[in-house]
Amino acid sequence: MVQSNFFSFGIIAMADDAASITSNDVITGAAQTRLRTIIERIERLEEDKAVIANDIKEVYAEAKGEGFDVKILRKVVSIRKKDKIKRDEEDALLDLYMSAIGM
Repeated sequence: MVQSNFFSFGIIAMADDAASITSNDVITGAAQTRLRTIIERIERLEEDKAVIANDIKEVYAEAKGEGFDVKILRKVVSIRKKDKIKRDEEDALLDLYMSAIGM
C-alpha cells in the first residue's frame, strides 16, 4: 500500500515501500524540473562541503606544523560551538563524575 502525500507539484512525498509504486504514479513535468533542481543544488552543496572539509584539514595540518596540538584544537573548536549554559552543565557533570571516582 502506498501512503501518498501530493504536493502542488504532484510529487509523491512518502511511500511505504518503493516496490509498491506503479507506473500509474507519475511525476508531472513541473515536478520533474523541481526535483532535478533540488538534486543539482544538493550535489553542488556536497561539492562545496568537500572543498571546505579539505580546507579545514589543511588548516589543522598547518597548525600541527607550527607545533599546536591538533587534538586539543579540535576540542577547543567543539567547546566554542556550544553555548555557555550547555558548557557549564557539562562541566558540572564532568566534575561530579570525576569526584565520584576519586579524581
